[in-house]
Amino acid sequence: MKAVILAAGKGERLKGTVDDIPKPMIIYRGKPILQHNIELCERFGVREFFINTHHLPMVIRSFFGDGSAFGVKIQYSFEPEQLGTAGALNNFRDGLNGESFYVLYGDNFSEYDLGLLKSTFENRKLASRGECIGVIAFHYREDVLQSGVGELDEEGRIIRFIEKPAEGTTMSRWVNAGIYYLSPKILDRIPKGFSDFGKDIFPRLIEDGVPLYGVCSKTPVKAFDTPELMRSSLGVTDEPKR
Repeated sequence: MKAVILAAGKGERLKGTVDDIPKPMIIYRGKPILQHNIELCERFGVREFFINTHHLPMVIRSFFGDGSAFGVKIQYSFEPEQLGTAGALNNFRDGLNGESFYVLYGDNFSEYDLGLLKSTFENRKLASRGECIGVIAFHYREDVLQSGVGELDEEGRIIRFIEKPAEGTTMSRWVNAGIYYLSPKILDRIPKGFSDFGKDIFPRLIEDGVPLYGVCSKTPVKAFDTPELMRSSLGVTDEPKR
């Protein structure tokens, strides 16, 4: 099995807090967040990884190498200009095309059950005669104003996906966990250049009536997007470890 781990974020909102490493290399529980994500995928049978880079790419490449020291295979891309969470997949088309794969945001930490996404995908694909294009992992959060929020029907099909909803525009508290299981058909829906799953690809799929499903779990997802969120995720009030 294969997974794309997105690791190209600049971490601009962390400027002055973490400047000398990429966000996915922040140490949490004694390891870089990116290593936690690789190990999570390994537990669910993933052995081949595709990692995009942009900011300080050699910090990542020198730590993980070709993946052999971690029992996996890693292929990298370098983005001189960031391509976005979806556009990043264009550099891995040859390796990804032909089978379904996971996508994880490399600067989030979670112990989400990835098997739920795969089994949901397979069941929905069978029920929809092959039309299911992917499954999004959602986690529960009371404050959704800075997140991508999904509204799902009783069968788990996503009927609306709202990026950073205005207050009062949705009752859903199910937030995009940054973990997906996708059909290779998704590559046909990703244009050249920059594109974002939450802002561009998912809303367009739903608008076009393409079956996209969600899995909802109260498994925590720790974000490291801002100094405040990072300190909260690390459980500290002083300067975070690097």
